[in-house]
Amino acid sequence: TLSMKRSMLVALFFSYGINAQEIRVKESSGSFSAGSAPCLEVKIYNASVSDLKDKWKDVLKDFKNEKVKVNGDEVIGDNILIKDWGNNPVDIYTTFDEKSDKNIEMKVAVDLGNGNFLKNDRDKQKFIEKIMKEFALKQSIEPLEKQIKEQSKLVADIEDKQKSLEKKNENLKKDIENYKEKIKKAEEEIKNNESEIEKKKQELAAQQKALEELKKKKESIK
Repeated sequence: TLSMKRSMLVALFFSYGINAQEIRVKESSGSFSAGSAPCLEVKIYNASVSDLKDKWKDVLKDFKNEKVKVNGDEVIGDNILIKDWGNNPVDIYTTFDEKSDKNIEMKVAVDLGNGNFLKNDRDKQKFIEKIMKEFALKQSIEPLEKQIKEQSKLVADIEDKQKSLEKKNENLKKDIENYKEKIKKAEEEIKNNESEIEKKKQELAAQQKALEELKKKKESIK
């Protein structure tokens, strides 16, 4: 129901809290299908491993490549050609590990060739850091934007219903005032009518008496 959906969204909002979630790419090391290697690491929030694998696969496919595939929780880009780096293709290994609810650790190792990893080339490392940070920011923010959109709709819906109730109350209050005025007028009219009724009673009694006298007068004529 709508009320249950509202409650779930509110609970979800408070579960995230207001703690800062900084997106920061740092040097690390990791275990990949190609073996242990130096890599870059970043935390992604509010996400799922399955979604991230698909979306990162799309990022790698934007580069000229021989093949981009998913193997378990790893995305492997074979012979990725990055124009700014010249004509030598590289292999990119990426793992995604859910450390806590919807908080994912992403690690990227880039084999420049012959087991020579990214750590030895600062300019190329900065390039990958930039791509990773942009990706992590986008994937962390998009789910929240969706929830904000939903929550905004719920807020607008509640506001509309509140305004509708307030308007209804205003109309009911006006009705009450109108009824009070009608009651006041009716009470005054009743009071006036009661006075008139007493007069009519007296008038009726007098006229009835006159009627009886006329009847007697008629009966007296023989």
